[in-house]
Amino acid sequence: MHHDELFIGGAWRQPSTAERIEVVSPHTETVVSGVAAAGPDDVDNAVRAARVAFDTGPWPRREPSERIEAVRRLAKIYGERRAEMAELITAEIGAPISFAQRAQVALPWSMMSAFCDLAEDYPWREARPGMYGSDILIRREPVGVVAAIVPWNMPQFLIVTKLIPALLAGCTVVIKPAQESPLNALLLAELIADSELPHGVVSVLPGDASVGAQLAKHPGVDKVSFTGSTNAGRAVAEACARNLTRVSLELGGKSAAIALSDADPAAVAAGVRSASLSNGGQICNALTRILVPAGRAEDFTQALAAEMTSLVVGDPTDSATQVGPLVSQRQQHRVRGYIESGIQEGARLVTGGPDMPDGLDRGWYVRPTLFDRADNTMRIAREEIFGPVLTVIPYANEDEAITIANDSDYGLAGSVWTDDIDRGLAVAAAIRTGTFGVNQGYPMDPFGPFGGVKGSGYGRELGREGIDGYTDTKSISVTGGPKSAGS
Repeated sequence: MHHDELFIGGAWRQPSTAERIEVVSPHTETVVSGVAAAGPDDVDNAVRAARVAFDTGPWPRREPSERIEAVRRLAKIYGERRAEMAELITAEIGAPISFAQRAQVALPWSMMSAFCDLAEDYPWREARPGMYGSDILIRREPVGVVAAIVPWNMPQFLIVTKLIPALLAGCTVVIKPAQESPLNALLLAELIADSELPHGVVSVLPGDASVGAQLAKHPGVDKVSFTGSTNAGRAVAEACARNLTRVSLELGGKSAAIALSDADPAAVAAGVRSASLSNGGQICNALTRILVPAGRAEDFTQALAAEMTSLVVGDPTDSATQVGPLVSQRQQHRVRGYIESGIQEGARLVTGGPDMPDGLDRGWYVRPTLFDRADNTMRIAREEIFGPVLTVIPYANEDEAITIANDSDYGLAGSVWTDDIDRGLAVAAAIRTGTFGVNQGYPMDPFGPFGGVKGSGYGRELGREGIDGYTDTKSISVTGGPKSAGS
């Protein structure tokens, strides 16, 4: 791989600085690789290349069908190196290899084709009758140069949800991967270099937070698509506001799973295990507040405890592992701090705790941890932990469950569990989130829009709305002569 070079404007180039990023294994705590880090001049060069490619290059001027075909060819190349991509992600962020193969790589790969399918039916051009006799032609055109800033937890999934709809819309893209996970992004750059995308259309800039900050305030960028923490999202929004740069933000979450009185504890526990503890709980839409009827709280707690104690924790390269290490020592200390806080605030520690998992003496691991007898004022119930920690909160009645679920600074996802679908849908309508599941965690369906409200951000990814975010709508009023939607 091109560890000593940066992918700028479709070509491998020497970086402007001697700065390096060390990639450390969360499992062994040893350096597994080092890559070049982008500096300010590299950011300017990448934006300049994207600007030229957008303003004068062929990509935005191609027909949508041509861009779709080019992206399908990229997807074919991507599919041929899925195994390598999964191994890199496991090495750099500690995701269990089985999860990396399925959710970190196979899902993004399939989403490439799903976006192409959506783009084939997308209304790039349409005609409407005007009120005053003129016909109105609607054109959806590319927004311009896009800065795609992604975190480390689901790196390929999050890159693909930004890169592919932006490309299909005709945009040019500068990708800024997280400092913790540059290797998968550099492999993607290799695949792009082997594809038929024109020069300048995509750049990849590994670097620290200053690279993302420079992109957010860069006058040559037309749109910023950011995924990360709520605090970082506020800073990105403020930077974009100075240039009136369009921005979409997919931020943190503290989602609630509501078990109604008729729900089966075993089914809820199994569903929560998948929706909350995959990737070690390092997922933004994890269901981390488990709201249960007070009269049956012990039944639900015991079912959850059984699921959590059955999880296999260990070496992420082992296909049997279900929970690997957290991404960094800083994250390990942060999550352990929340566990200590839960104990100090009076929640009951049911299973887990701040100590290392049995049989492990190194690596940035945290034991899957369950609290119950908590209330919604505790830090473990209000703040995003981003680790394998769940909190059971009892409620007196359905109205109180809805109130507790909505009593959050976040609004990304949520779920309800019940045998009565109509009852579940009524609860779903009452919860203020961008996404919601009935008898499941939100499944991240490529055809369904994903995003949040409140402190979880604004804008939508996936679905047709995922393409909308990378287009400008132009209205053309026409009088006289033949007209068509394809004009």
